[in-house]
Amino acid sequence: MSKSKKGFFDKFANWMTQFTGSSAAFISAVSIVLIWALSGPIFKYSETWQLVINTGTTIITFLMVFLIQKAQNKDGKAIQLKLNELIAATQGSSNRMVSIEDLNEEELDKLHKFYKKLAELEAKQSDFGASHSIDAAKDNYESKHGEITSPTKILKRNKPV
Repeated sequence: MSKSKKGFFDKFANWMTQFTGSSAAFISAVSIVLIWALSGPIFKYSETWQLVINTGTTIITFLMVFLIQKAQNKDGKAIQLKLNELIAATQGSSNRMVSIEDLNEEELDKLHKFYKKLAELEAKQSDFGASHSIDAAKDNYESKHGEITSPTKILKRNKPV
């Protein structure tokens, strides 16, 4: 895949993310705080002296919140796409899991309960070395013990028509 053209903000955000996570950034921040603390006697620990560090740290924190969120959104999207590719490329995996992050919280909770129950059922089997997709595990359990509700049925339950 070719590198896409990045805009100024994307380049800046990537650079800032790299820099703020570096040792140089940490050393710079510690140095600023030390210089500020050592300048206290010169400014007689005035309210203005205190206001300088409070204002500076507040502004930096405010801006960093947005920078961190942008980096997390980008990383989260990349991870989801990689997982979607693995699901789509793996024979026997359930394609129902592709883009599952788009479900609402209630739907995710229902699926979580389903897979938790399925994991408990699988744990009861004696062969812990066996590897199955969720669908294969469900089919295996159903062949032994009867039908259990599938994730699709769970999501469709209580949905307005």
